[in-house]
Amino acid sequence: MTRPECEGSAREAYAKINLTLEITGKRTDGYHEIASVVQVIDLRDTLYFRPDDHISLSCSVPQLAWPGNLVIQAVKLLQDAVGTRRGVAISLDKGIPVAAGLGGGSSDAAVTLEAVNEMWGLGLGRESLCGMAARLGSDVPFFVGGGRTAVLAGRGEKVTYLPSPPRSWVVLVRPAIQIANKTREMYARVSPSQFTTGDYTRTMAEAIEKGDRVALELCYNVFDDIGFSSLGKLADYRDRFLTAGAAQVHLAGSGPALFSLVQDRSEAEDICRRLRKQNVEVYVAETV
Repeated sequence: MTRPECEGSAREAYAKINLTLEITGKRTDGYHEIASVVQVIDLRDTLYFRPDDHISLSCSVPQLAWPGNLVIQAVKLLQDAVGTRRGVAISLDKGIPVAAGLGGGSSDAAVTLEAVNEMWGLGLGRESLCGMAARLGSDVPFFVGGGRTAVLAGRGEKVTYLPSPPRSWVVLVRPAIQIANKTREMYARVSPSQFTTGDYTRTMAEAIEKGDRVALELCYNVFDDIGFSSLGKLADYRDRFLTAGAAQVHLAGSGPALFSLVQDRSEAEDICRRLRKQNVEVYVAETV
């Protein structure tokens, strides 16, 4: 896919993994309260912007170029916020697997808010952009401002940034599993008996604040047991991942992508090579 012919520079939108993801309760508005440590990885999408009379989106994954895409919704929020009818042509080159729990759509939306705010000379500060981001989705505020590591609370919109830990290599598996309304369905499967207190998240955050490398044994995701027990094929992918050499495997967000942390690139590439021999979609990334 070619980028729009424009003077504007490309913007990169990075993926994330949840090092911890806990549900601590159910809110009166229907959302769940979460506690999570999130970490950006260098798997990325690239977006290009140019001024235009209308809003348009082209994408390397054609089915994503529709009016409901968060990128389009982000531009419309900016239009409404300042009362303008300016347009923008956006080209999105996808490098992050779609609907995998890696936050690609949220990251794209955050980058769009920042890029169009700058292009149109609106001068909106981070607080204003974060308010719009929260209306787009629970993950979007984290990506506003370029933070790399953070604790999320509330429904995800409360962001406390952490220092980035020493870099680690990440192996990601994208199972060939499609789940309709995936996030909603996964949250609907959580029972109160699976609510936790936030201790996993606090322990991980304390280790990161001390400058420790992320320890795989400190990772936790409430959706691990739910996904592996209720989605039979997902457990098969986990088992293949472990057989290929991963020490532990966790869901990325609400899945279905799986990840494991390893010490160096050669180990990551070895695991990757074994999985590719089984025709598994797999990626190697690094924490940022």
